[in-house]
Formats: sequence, C-alpha cells, structure tokens
Amino acid sequence: MKKHNYSAGPCILPQEVFREAAQGILDYQDSGLSIMEISHRSAAFVDVMEEARSLSLELLGLKDKGYTALFLQGGASMQFLMTAYNLLNKKAAYLNTGTWSSKAIKEAKIFGEVIEVASSKDKNFNYIPKDYQVPADVDYFHCTSNNTIFGTQIKDFPEVDAPMVCDMSSDIFSRQLDFSKFDLIYAGAQKNMGPAGTTLVIIKEDILGKVEREIPSMLNYKVHLEKDSMFNTPAVYAVYVSLLTLRWIKKNGGIKAMEKRNAEKADLLYKEIDRNPLFKGFAEVKDRSAMNATFNLTDESKKDAFDMLWKEAGINGLNGHRSVGGYRASLYNALDIESVKVLVSAMQQLEEQS
Repeated sequence: MKKHNYSAGPCILPQEVFREAAQGILDYQDSGLSIMEISHRSAAFVDVMEEARSLSLELLGLKDKGYTALFLQGGASMQFLMTAYNLLNKKAAYLNTGTWSSKAIKEAKIFGEVIEVASSKDKNFNYIPKDYQVPADVDYFHCTSNNTIFGTQIKDFPEVDAPMVCDMSSDIFSRQLDFSKFDLIYAGAQKNMGPAGTTLVIIKEDILGKVEREIPSMLNYKVHLEKDSMFNTPAVYAVYVSLLTLRWIKKNGGIKAMEKRNAEKADLLYKEIDRNPLFKGFAEVKDRSAMNATFNLTDESKKDAFDMLWKEAGINGLNGHRSVGGYRASLYNALDIESVKVLVSAMQQLEEQS
C-alpha cells in the first residue's frame, strides 16, 4: 500500500531523489565507491558541496548579491546559539511565535539583552502578532517564518532598520519571497530539503565581524565561510541528498512552481477543515501555514474512529504535537496532492459514519 507521509520532520522527499540517493550509496557516479565513503576533500565531494551552495543561492535569487551559503551541523538549534554568538553585541529584537523562537530567545539571552517585540503566547501561539515595532538600534531582528508545531506562518515580514535574521527551517524553498530582505537565513534540512544532519545557512557577508567577543572556530561563521563550508568534515550524505532535492526543485519549476503546488494542497485541506463540522482549525485563518495544517476534532469521542480511518488509508505522521494535540498535516514540497485527497476522503468518511 502506498504511504502518504505527513511527518513534520524528518519529512517526505521526492521518490526520484530517494532512488538517486540510494544509487549513490551503492556506487557514486560509477566510481566503485559509495558517496558515504569518499573523502570529503576529494574533487567529487567538493563538487557536490559547491553545487549545493551555489544552487541554494540561485533558487533564492541571491546569487552574486553578497551572500554566501553554508552547510553546517547541529540543526537549527545550533543556529539559535550561533546567530547570537556572531551578531549580538548589546541587544537584539525577537518575535516570539512559538517553541522554536522561544528556544532561540533563551540562547540569545546568554550574549546580551533580548527585546521581545511581540508574542502570541497568550493564545498558545495560534496567531502571528501584528503592528509591533522593532527598535532601530538593535544589532538584529529575529523571526521564525513558519511554525511547525502550531501551524502558523508569517505572510508579511516587517520593514526594519536592523539586519533581519530568519529561521526558515520548515518553509525554505516552498514560497516566493524577497529573500534579499533577510541578512541571515537558516534552515534545518530535514523539514523540506533533505535528511537530518545538515543545516543550510545563508549569510550576507557584510554583517559579520562586528561583535567584540572572541568566537570559537566551530561557531564562527567567518571561519566556515573562509573554508568554503569545509572547516570540519561535513555531513556528506545529508549535503548530497539536499543537492538532489535542490536539483529536483529547479527541474520542476523552482520556488514559483513549488508555491503554486503547495497552495493547491493547503487550499484543498483547509476547505475540508472549514466545511466538515467534525473538525476545526487550530491556527487563526489569516495566519495559517501552507506547510503545516493543524486541526482538532470537535468531538473527541470520534478520535478512535478517525485514527482507524486514516491509518487504514495508508496515512503516516498525522498526529499533532503534544503542545496542540489533534492532528498536523505537513504539506511539504514533495507531498503530492493525491495524498491530500486521501486525507480529505478519510475526513469525509468520518462525517458519513456520524
């Protein structure tokens, strides 16, 4: 039976990427060696790294605009620390829209004053705050573009006088934005780009080197930049699979095509959530994520029946996060609309049984 994978991360990836990645494990480019055993200093892998970095910038429209791309380790959680270590001199502004921004705020407080310009904690993060002010004298402003746990997504980013840092882990390469508005973007690969183990960091180079503290080499963006993202042994396989996914995005129309595809999936599912009296959306309608749709049953006595229906349909990874409960359907780039139709059908079957 075909599986319909709604996992929030590690997430679904294109089948053709899996096939090529599997072949790379067995024999990379007819070398007689696996991609997992070649030296990271070999010409073969240096080419992989350089193409992955270049293609990341190309897809985001940032090539030749003063940005560099790095593939680092430690996940987005390490970037909570690294952004502050490298950029926070005195104070920084943070928008608090959920678990991940809360964790980022905690790490930043180690290095200086943190101004929380707005928070949606009062309603369990089911909306994105609006009409907040970002002080002009902060070292940077940090936000999280999409919140996997709560199913919210920033639609309009503020105009700020300070550098803007954004955690785009769960919606990178999924929608068109003016990425030049951002001075630093980071994204764990495992939520829309590749397997767990590497993190894409996009940096406008002229924001670096302005803090007074000494930064350990492994946490210093400048060191990684100077070493072409090869200061230490990179996550070879994770970078390789991320490259394959980036190629797939480009071949299939780039970010513009991904956005159209994702909007169709989200529209189909949210229409059913709003139409079906047995379900209700968790996030505020205007702030709903196109990547992670969160919803609950209106009658919890139906839970066992619904769980049986979606599991029998071959659906995987639909359970919501413990912070929200209910259900979460992650609609990442590689998920086909046919999988959304299967979920909608299960929701309609529950209605028919009631």
